Amino acid sequence: MSDSTEVILDEEGIVADTDGELGAEEGADKLTGQRLLEREGDVAADYLEALLDITDLDGDIDIDIEGNRAMISVVEVKAGDLHLLVGDDGEVLNALQELTRLAAARETGERSRLLLDIGGHRAARRAALVAEAKVAIEEARSTGEPVQMAPMTAFERKVVHDAVADAGLISESEGGDPDRYVVIRVS
Repeated sequence: MSDSTEVILDEEGIVADTDGELGAEEGADKLTGQRLLEREGDVAADYLEALLDITDLDGDIDIDIEGNRAMISVVEVKAGDLHLLVGDDGEVLNALQELTRLAAARETGERSRLLLDIGGHRAARRAALVAEAKVAIEEARSTGEPVQMAPMTAFERKVVHDAVADAGLISESEGGDPDRYVVIRVS
């Protein structure tokens, strides 16, 4: 491709060029938008399928796109089969998410922001965090004072920030990892 070639994406993320030199194979490597997220999900699913085969665990893999993220869920086929892939407090799940992101990034050439859930762990944690945030939001409203929550991971802080924003309050992350936490303020 010459230096003057301009790459153009249509509404479906299909690559075209202005001088006609960009071939189908080259265009396939330049995925963006919805197609990139779909490709990222497919790569992640393949990676996780291989992991399940190696570990001899049963699970179904669901791929979804929410906003600008691929969401991958490994759903248990037999109860208790996937707890090893979650670990205590989700640390194995977090490590697998990072490995899956690396696999997706290697294949797509783009940084991955996919979210991985295994056995509903992250979904249950999200629900618990929203409930905790609602209590803290009500405390902030009733006292008018800032409310500091316990240290959380980036995923957990994002869930709390979203719940606070939905309630019309203000939240900020403070502190340094791994002790970073959310402070909720009325205004």
